[in-house]
Formats: sequence, structure tokens, C-alpha cells
Amino acid sequence: MANAVTLVRSQTLSDVAEYAYASVTAPGARTVFLAGACPLNPDGTTAHPGDYRGQAAVAVENLLTALRDTGAELRDVAYTRVLVASSRQADLVAAWEVVRDAFGEHDVPSTLFGVTVLGYDGQLVEIEAVAALGP
Repeated sequence: MANAVTLVRSQTLSDVAEYAYASVTAPGARTVFLAGACPLNPDGTTAHPGDYRGQAAVAVENLLTALRDTGAELRDVAYTRVLVASSRQADLVAAWEVVRDAFGEHDVPSTLFGVTVLGYDGQLVEIEAVAALGP
């Protein structure tokens, strides 16, 4: 099946951003809205307490599982929002680098947020995503 997501790179905006500036979904594509992927172990405990990179890696794995459950994969993601419970830019970057590396060449438009708190005890990272599946 053809990819329903086309990444758009601006020729006039800064090339410093490590992602495409926009994405366009194919006509007739089905939109998949994923709940925030959290760094939870199968028993419901928070993985890697105090470790931004470790939690980001588990959140990516949980995102992959949710995508597969819908018939999608990373290349079908059109947008992400990465939430990091910290006011320190270095913590946000640490989590972002894990997410960016997981997506590889499919550098979807993303927003990185520093937030005060997330929903689970000890949770530091959460990844929201929107994907599109071909008609």
C-alpha cells in the first residue's frame, strides 16, 4: 500500500529544525489519532524512573505497538507532539533525540513541549501522534 503521508520541507524556513515543517495526507486517507504513548511497563509501572532517554525509548516502543494495532507503522505518522515533564531544555532535547532517531528518515512535523507534570507517577515523557492510512 502506498504511503498516505507526504512530508513537506520548506525551502525558505530555517533548516535547523530536525523535522519536516508540514505533512500532507492523501485524499481518502483514514486518520488515526493515537492516545499519548506513555513509558509504562506491561504491569502498569513507569519504566526507567528519572531517565528521560529511557522513558522516551519505552514510549516509542509503546507507540509502535499502538500503531501496529491500527495497521499502521512509523512511516504512516503525519505529526507528533512530545511532552517532557521538565523546565530544562537539556531534558527536552534528551527525550527528543530518542524520538527523532526512532523515526529516522521519516522526520515528521513535531512539537516539543516542556510541561509541569504528566499523568503517571514518575512519568517524564509522553508522545502523541496522528497517522494516516491509505484508502
